[in-house]
Amino acid sequence: MGILNVTPDSFSDGGRFFDPADAIARARRMAEEGADLVDVGGESTRPGAPAVTADEEAARVVPVVRALRAALDLPVSVDTRKAAVAREALAAGADVVNDVSGLADPGMASVVAPSGAGLVLMHMRGTPETMQGLTDYGDVVDDVAAELAGSLARADAAGIARERVVLDPGIGFAKTAEQNLALIASLDRIQARLGRPLLLGVSRKSFIGSLLGGVPAEARDAGTTGACVAGLARGARLFRVHDVRAARQALDVAWTILRNPARSR
Repeated sequence: MGILNVTPDSFSDGGRFFDPADAIARARRMAEEGADLVDVGGESTRPGAPAVTADEEAARVVPVVRALRAALDLPVSVDTRKAAVAREALAAGADVVNDVSGLADPGMASVVAPSGAGLVLMHMRGTPETMQGLTDYGDVVDDVAAELAGSLARADAAGIARERVVLDPGIGFAKTAEQNLALIASLDRIQARLGRPLLLGVSRKSFIGSLLGGVPAEARDAGTTGACVAGLARGARLFRVHDVRAARQALDVAWTILRNPARSR
């Protein structure tokens, strides 16, 4: 899943693809580099980020979604926690809603249900402005799995078939660096408990910078790839990244090795 932020303030690439023409060119490059899906986001969800209105977010993402559907033979997802934005993006041709709030908006499930679109349910507590004060867990793996199960139950109640749903443990969202590492190391526990494919979004996040001695976001792609490969070994099957080429090549090689028949002898 290639990240396409059409925002002025995202932590890694804010402002770079704010212009629709730049966004479309970026999506074309990601497709050439091996992306299976382009994820378009119009609101930064970095820690501390202020919310934007639904109208402003839709004005950013809907023209890009519409243009991508016309220009690329590649599925498009919309990264939003607002039902109003999801509705407009789906009407413009989005194939997937990537909801970082796990259906916190009461209207989101009823928007997604009749559309036939895929749905990513991510774990987050609070909002981007408050989430880093909400990191108290008993066992972070068990608690995140339980809270994701609640989101999955809301999707079930709305009539969204489980085959349409992917789950995301929300690395970096209401998590400390240590909790992020524990979740990645225990993805297999979450997948076994909930029975749905897992998406891992670790790209250029601050815990990687800390592990690498404080390197800035733009220097974290190698570390991101390492985290993705570790996640693959623990059961993740979708990966949301900025540097598509590096992740695609590393994951393809790792997947071939992990599936080698000699491994089970």
